[in-house]
Amino acid sequence: MNSSFTSQIQDWLIGASFGNGLPQQADAKPQLPDVFEVPVLPLRDLVVYPRSVTPLTVGRERSLRALDMARSLGLAVALAQKSVEVEDPRPSNLYEIGTVVAIGRVLNLPDGSASLIVQGRARVRVVEWLQATPFLLARVETLREPQAQSPAAEALMRAVLSLFDNVVGLNERIPEEAFVYAMNIHEPGWLADFIAQTMPLNVPTRQSILEAVDPVSRLQKLSTVLARELDVLELEDRIHERAQSEVDKSQREYYLREQLRSIQTELGEMDAGMGEINLLRERLKQKALPDAVRERAEHEIAKLEQLHSMSPEVSVVRDYVEWLLELPWMESTPDILDVKRAARILDERHYGLGKAKERILEHIAVRKLKGDLSRSPILCFVGPPGTGKTSLARSIADSLGRKFVRMSVGGVHDEAEIRGHRRTYVGALPGRILQTMRRAGTVNPLFVLDEIDKLGSDFRGDPSAALLEVLDPEQNFEFEDHYLDLPYDLSKVMWVTTANYLYDIPPALRDRLEVIEFPGYVEEEKLEIARRFLVPKQIAENGLDGLQPPGAKPAITFSDDVLRRIIREYTYEAGVRNLDRAVATICRKVARRVAEGKPHVHRLTPGMLPRFLGPPQFDFGKMDEQDQIGVANGVAWDEAGGDLMQIEVTLMEGKGELILTGQLGDVMQESAKAAVSYARSRANELGIARRTFEKSDIHIHVPEGAISKEGPSAGITMATALVSALTRIPVRRDVAMTGEITLRGRVLPIGGLKEKLLSAHRAGIRTFIMPKKNAKDLEEVPRKVQRDLTLIQVTTMDEVLRVALVSQPQPLAPLPRKASKKDKSPAKPSKT
Repeated sequence: MNSSFTSQIQDWLIGASFGNGLPQQADAKPQLPDVFEVPVLPLRDLVVYPRSVTPLTVGRERSLRALDMARSLGLAVALAQKSVEVEDPRPSNLYEIGTVVAIGRVLNLPDGSASLIVQGRARVRVVEWLQATPFLLARVETLREPQAQSPAAEALMRAVLSLFDNVVGLNERIPEEAFVYAMNIHEPGWLADFIAQTMPLNVPTRQSILEAVDPVSRLQKLSTVLARELDVLELEDRIHERAQSEVDKSQREYYLREQLRSIQTELGEMDAGMGEINLLRERLKQKALPDAVRERAEHEIAKLEQLHSMSPEVSVVRDYVEWLLELPWMESTPDILDVKRAARILDERHYGLGKAKERILEHIAVRKLKGDLSRSPILCFVGPPGTGKTSLARSIADSLGRKFVRMSVGGVHDEAEIRGHRRTYVGALPGRILQTMRRAGTVNPLFVLDEIDKLGSDFRGDPSAALLEVLDPEQNFEFEDHYLDLPYDLSKVMWVTTANYLYDIPPALRDRLEVIEFPGYVEEEKLEIARRFLVPKQIAENGLDGLQPPGAKPAITFSDDVLRRIIREYTYEAGVRNLDRAVATICRKVARRVAEGKPHVHRLTPGMLPRFLGPPQFDFGKMDEQDQIGVANGVAWDEAGGDLMQIEVTLMEGKGELILTGQLGDVMQESAKAAVSYARSRANELGIARRTFEKSDIHIHVPEGAISKEGPSAGITMATALVSALTRIPVRRDVAMTGEITLRGRVLPIGGLKEKLLSAHRAGIRTFIMPKKNAKDLEEVPRKVQRDLTLIQVTTMDEVLRVALVSQPQPLAPLPRKASKKDKSPAKPSKT
């Protein structure tokens, strides 16, 4: 127990006399007057209570002068400062209520300050400040403490003592003897003052208790303070116990593990952690790695050895080493550079796609001649869904003898999906590029980046920008993943990207790609694909190939007429996915009948299709049965193929307005206006009266109004239908046409000629009018289609009308020219 604290408590309880500078017994104290003048001692961060014995140190000049005056009087007033920062306090800086103290022993120190002991006598209130210099002097009144011996006061004393007991038990800074002394105090006011003096409270709280003159009120305030302090101490105790428990548990586990390690060492055994580290070292010795990677792996394994097995960093370091050892750094597969073999594989698995096949065979030929010095191409297959982009990439990998891996980047918004997260993040992993390379197991796979046109970007970064380094041959030999933090060589990878729309690919990324377009399959190509690939595949997948002996015909056969009707009436697409599904549906229905032991169809006919597939889902354009006025056959195309498109023109009485319907786009509306202007400019040559344009409204309509239409290629078709309506000459029903028209009647080239010719051929058209400048595109059109159609190549509308109209319009007779005044004047005789 603290001896000074004990002596103070004893002096307080027994009230020693002022022998040797100590206070007298409380009962022997003379009564203070009600009002008296006394010097003031300002106190910083301290409040003195009545009956308490408190040591003070006085160092400020005015306080020393006040102490000299107080020694002569034997009394002073101790007032607490409102702010401890005030060095030279004025009356406004002090509280009004303080304690009259008796001056005990005073000791002058060498630095000029004084140390003294004071004992609180009574509470006083400052009535008037008499002076501020050379020291503070005030007139004060004594605050008499009322008697508080009552059952309520007794109950409060017991409650306060109970709280104080708990606080002493939890606060190590308060000695346990303090509670013993408090139990021997029987006055409510004295008990409150003693506990307040003992507790570690701030100055405002101490002052509020000092200002409570009524003992019961003082005990109530103290009870609130003790309850709040007890809550804080209990919370601190729980936190300390929890922390100590964790520390004790860790120390115990560490001690036990050290013992286990010592026992295993004595027995010649090895713990699991060391066994795992040795296994990593063995794998590192057997793995072919670049020097920088090997050095990093050895450093991380050495770091792993130093870590405690229960450290959370162990799993982070171990996972990193695992990635270094599992990624392919030097492993590769030898390329099979046999051009004929590659061509055979590509032709066996894919029909058409000549440009893509040719480019791959060229690459194989260059690699065969130049070796590894040649760069791998970065291809981009662009085309509608279902046209074989991804499957062709797989066939390319097989023809080269390379591993095939695929990664879909559609919908990726986070740059970290490409580059990975840094190891500082919890659960960090490499990006999907390196994850896919680990799955490939070689440094030279064929890597497909699917749906590259559907990359996204947001606040997390732009993945397309991260792909710039991946797909740039000048940079990808040192690709750095954030997790790996080492350069990784991607230059040996053969990259193939796929997209549905080229314009959705960012320009900087598109510039790094070699684009190969997949325009979509036409009807003849779909028919051949179904015959060669789809029908045999679905017969085998549905178990219908094992019903007949080897070499016999399959259990069900599809004729060309059946396949053609499926293509025309049950599918409408650029690829062959829906065609494959339709064939699969028929095979499944036949397989069910076979499994049930019922008779089934062996040879499918077109008339049976509604039984298997339901009513036709689509209609395709067909040639009209007779020639009509104001109706011309145009052709349209989209990614799903081409189709016949009729354009209708009718005249009505009106004011010369032009009405356009059929959901025409801006370019198509401009083509219609250009056709009208052409017809008006050639009215005389076409036998059209000029008043016809002024007295009639022209209505141009393109059927299937729910479908939006756009493009300039229907220009000559609109002009032909318009001239037919104006001249009342029918248009030949077996003629279809395409081409852009100018105001002077010139015919300009268009796109999609292959699809348009095939749609006209399918509809039974015999004559096809096309721009002469599109003659170069005929190389892509099947020979059979070119033989069946009469192709008319034109450069002007006059040539179009000569072929398209049943008869030629007759020009109007020129109007007689009115004679002018000059013509009516007599002629002057000529001079000879």
